[in-house]
Amino acid sequence: MLTVEKIGGTSMSQFQDVLENIIKGGRKNDELYNRIFVVSAYNNVTNWLLEHKKTGEPGIYNRFLNGEDYSSALDSFCKRLLLINDGFADIGLDLKEASDFIRFRVDQAKTLLYSLGKVMASGYVNMVDISLAAREILASIGEAHSGWNSANIMNNNGINARFVDLCGFNDNVPLTIDQRIHREFSDIDFSKVLCVATGYTKGTEGIMRAFDRGYSEVTFSKIAVEVKAEEAIIHKEYHLSSADPKIVGVENSIPVGYTNFIIADQLADIGMEAIHPRAAKPLELANINIRIKNTFEPEHPGTLISADYVSPNPRVEIVSGSRKVIAVEVHDPMMVGEVGFDLGIMQHLAKHKVSYILKSTNANSITMVVWDNEKSEKLIQELTANYYLVSTLPCAIICVLGTNIGLPGFLYKASKALYEGGINIESFGQSLKQVNMQFVVKREFYEAAVVALNDTFVK
Repeated sequence: MLTVEKIGGTSMSQFQDVLENIIKGGRKNDELYNRIFVVSAYNNVTNWLLEHKKTGEPGIYNRFLNGEDYSSALDSFCKRLLLINDGFADIGLDLKEASDFIRFRVDQAKTLLYSLGKVMASGYVNMVDISLAAREILASIGEAHSGWNSANIMNNNGINARFVDLCGFNDNVPLTIDQRIHREFSDIDFSKVLCVATGYTKGTEGIMRAFDRGYSEVTFSKIAVEVKAEEAIIHKEYHLSSADPKIVGVENSIPVGYTNFIIADQLADIGMEAIHPRAAKPLELANINIRIKNTFEPEHPGTLISADYVSPNPRVEIVSGSRKVIAVEVHDPMMVGEVGFDLGIMQHLAKHKVSYILKSTNANSITMVVWDNEKSEKLIQELTANYYLVSTLPCAIICVLGTNIGLPGFLYKASKALYEGGINIESFGQSLKQVNMQFVVKREFYEAAVVALNDTFVK
């Protein structure tokens, strides 16, 4: 059974546990193979290179864009990577070889960035394309670092491992992402070698243009499809759980166990990605199931995501959401019966690259829930200038998800739970598919709403 397995950054930073729980996992020597590991950069490394994923704090990429001293910043960054290396010496990392590899890779990146800077300064090229190329070069360093280290540690622990470097630093061949993956994996006997591949893949189309920080999951997905894997496994530092344990308590949150790709898409829509939706789709089309496992509970089977799973018993599988959204309502007395009135509103959203999470309408109002960020601020300003009345409400959205909840009583029980918790439903949405009940509440009630719904359906 050939599997492709992705290891996240937080798990990678605790590689001793990964080595014992996932790679070895009590297997005999001949059971170690027929696996390909796709690794993320160590925790925070990509944040240092690009920008912090959650706070937006700028990294080395911002220095390059602003014409600042990125070279010295890369030198300091390299020292941080060497400190990370020191933490793996006692589990088999050859510190000298590891140091030589990452220093050389950082120097290669400097040379490429210097050339890009000169081209940008000439004024003859599209600045956006050059800046995106720089972003790709920087991002790739993190996965090359963790991938090389992982293969070295495995080899020094008696495992026949091969580092599959998809970053393309050592060739100038203009390959697409799919072509590069095909080339690198075409001659490997997976029954005799354990592969460690970088989460970043260089391609002529630019993996970050389409997927930005979700690129490692796209690499993972494309490799699984290329090698026709039996299963695609994602190792995280937590289970895919019925609700956030930090909110409802560990004792009241359970691993989901089974769900389907539709539910995974619903989670991605509210920012709680089990897997990037554009990485999940090729796996779904290739009929490759995804398994989400907890790195630190290796004996637990985790949660299996498949195309055709529907719970045999009516049940809610997940209660999740976000408090980082804002409800935007456009009200206009002339909207009644006006065919295509909302088309104009949607054009404003498309202009600002804002996607709504929920949309609810009545005769003369359209309410949309969008992410609360700079793009939505500009959108609201433009809508306010063009429509009769635009109002906003900083809010939270909570979703009740399940593959088999399209039955009488589920909506009643959810509404009743919120009512009994003194929580008003500001807006609501549910499609005919009936896999996702979306409740909009005031932000201060987010945690209480999650607890109330989890207590009703899961606890």
